[in-house]
Amino acid sequence: MSAPKDTRRRHSSIVVDGPDRSPNRSMLRAVGFSDADFGKPIVGIASTWSMVTPCNMHIDRLAREAAAGADAAGGKSIIFGTITVSDGISMGTPGMRYSMVSREVIADSIETVSGAEGFDAVVTIGGCDKNMPGCLMALARLDRPSVFVYGGTILPGILPGSNRECDIVSVFEAVGQHSAGKLDDAGLHAVEACSIPGPGSCGGMYTANTMACAIEALGMSLTNSSAQLAIGEEKVDDCRRAGAAALALLKGGIRPSDILTKKAFENAITVAIALGGSTNAVLHLLAIAHCARVRLSIDDFTRIGKRVPVLADLKPSGKYGVSHLVRIGGLAPLMRMLLDEGLLHGGCMTVTGRTVAQNLKDVGPYPANQDVVRPFSDPIKPDSHLRILYGNLAPGGAVAKITGKEGLRFSGRAIVFESEESALAAILDGRVRAGHVIVIRNEGPVGGPGMREMLAPTSAVVGKGLGSAVGLITDGRFSGGSHGFVVGHITPEAAIGGPIAIIRNGDPVMIDAVANTLSLGVPAKDIRARLKAWRPKKPKESRGALAKYARLVTSASEGAVTDKDLFR
Repeated sequence: MSAPKDTRRRHSSIVVDGPDRSPNRSMLRAVGFSDADFGKPIVGIASTWSMVTPCNMHIDRLAREAAAGADAAGGKSIIFGTITVSDGISMGTPGMRYSMVSREVIADSIETVSGAEGFDAVVTIGGCDKNMPGCLMALARLDRPSVFVYGGTILPGILPGSNRECDIVSVFEAVGQHSAGKLDDAGLHAVEACSIPGPGSCGGMYTANTMACAIEALGMSLTNSSAQLAIGEEKVDDCRRAGAAALALLKGGIRPSDILTKKAFENAITVAIALGGSTNAVLHLLAIAHCARVRLSIDDFTRIGKRVPVLADLKPSGKYGVSHLVRIGGLAPLMRMLLDEGLLHGGCMTVTGRTVAQNLKDVGPYPANQDVVRPFSDPIKPDSHLRILYGNLAPGGAVAKITGKEGLRFSGRAIVFESEESALAAILDGRVRAGHVIVIRNEGPVGGPGMREMLAPTSAVVGKGLGSAVGLITDGRFSGGSHGFVVGHITPEAAIGGPIAIIRNGDPVMIDAVANTLSLGVPAKDIRARLKAWRPKKPKESRGALAKYARLVTSASEGAVTDKDLFR
């Protein structure tokens, strides 16, 4: 077959052009195509709308706006859906095992629909932790002109009778306060009832907002798409412009492979650090890079983190929610600060069709009286809070989020649990005490399966008033809302015989965020003997999505992807 004359229709022309495609066109007429539409580039609009979670409950409207923008720019849009799961709702339950699995399902489904239907360009709209990296993974695989739109951040709730702002982490921490007798039933209900006031992603610099900002720094979103409220005309306009931008990218022949370079990933890491972002950024950026065929490793986070300070005083460990960042101008002024300081690669291409430096050329500074984002002369932390730790407990690496507010080193005695539920029960009933290092194992990608987040235990620790008095280590992972002396992503995980599997109650454990080490204070010969005696547990699942995930998934240090070893 000869190449189509209109290179913007490279994929759709195969589906709709010629007499032999009359049946295809007949089907499309039923979903709204006219004769004229068959000559237009087809733009797939991937909507993650769902009433499963407030993060995504408004995205149906945003998808329609993006479609309108694509149509007005000369394309023909088709809206299609994919799944989402709510981390906040499934947190602390067996359902949370499906969270990381959902990232792969989302990526696979967007790739599948776009590939099957011959879309020439794609706009994806995400609003919760896993559907955002899932969208980017699909766009990287497809390598067709694409734009990502963030659904936007939620407004904070206000606790009645006070000026105190609340969000989902406030509720998790209130559970710990209730258990400690610091909050009565009515007080817990008041926090529960006010903290989620409407649509949008969780309001601190948790995983959703971290990934939105990282994706903008990658160049895959329009300027300031990552720092907008979920409600309001600014986000509606962002969606319309994204639909139009997809057509401009088609015309310019700009694809994700032109944008997702190693330098772009370095920009994303830089921004995630400056914002004090979630440890999940490590997992997700590694996975997106894998799909984009870019060589990125956990050690790149250490290399970049040595020269990038934490500047944003944002929750969970800081003072402000992301709505405050929106109010002072969003992400663009911070990126301009980083660019002027020589910490961003300004020549990287973006979905605007311009480079990072060109996008930021006319961006002014934050207001002089704000304290949400600190100057370089007064950082929250002079280097990265995302610490990649190695040692005899983590020969393949582990990830900690240490802002310095909790100290830089912690030593204690292990108290060992084989699941998140058993650890949470011990925290709430007082068995966990100051000086303990809580060990939660068999929660990794294989052992979980699914690598659950540990927001419930970490929030309970903080609520109990033990935030600086205990440590927590796990082969699972943490919510972006977690803070304290916590280490996750321990590799190799317990289920495949990593050293975390052989820790015993009372063993000394040392966490050092200066030397970047995670150590078990047991003689090497004893560690070797314990590992030799170790035997794997029977897999928890033998059918379905969780079993397939456990069979295919790589380690957390490789992004927990499921297609790495399909071909050798």
